[in-house]
Amino acid sequence: MDYDEMLDQAIEETPEIEGTTERFEVPDPEVRQEGNATVFENFQAVCDRLARDEEHVVKFLQNELGTSGHIDESGRARLTGEFRADRIADAVDAYTEAYVLCPECGLPDTQLKREQDAILLRCEACGAQSPTSS
Repeated sequence: MDYDEMLDQAIEETPEIEGTTERFEVPDPEVRQEGNATVFENFQAVCDRLARDEEHVVKFLQNELGTSGHIDESGRARLTGEFRADRIADAVDAYTEAYVLCPECGLPDTQLKREQDAILLRCEACGAQSPTSS
């Protein structure tokens, strides 16, 4: 069997991968107003999907939205002020871009590593390391 025949056989035996091309989807924020606070109901699910520490994410949201907030005992984020779901979604997207997706290959297979005084985004898929904004 020559190379071309082996290549054809390998292509025939390779299974078709079905599904979406996007394997990384962050849940849309579920928010509700409670007095003068916005409650981010599925905050824990978003952090789990991003594979990031809740405190780090809530600090970023506070900076991005220009407000104060905290995580309650149920794992929901409570942000002072009124924010629509699309505004919080934009902030989560900004976090994902800055602290989750690899700038080299675009995959979410990353970890945050502290080296000296810098936080680096290290990609498990391609091995790239890049500094984050904070």
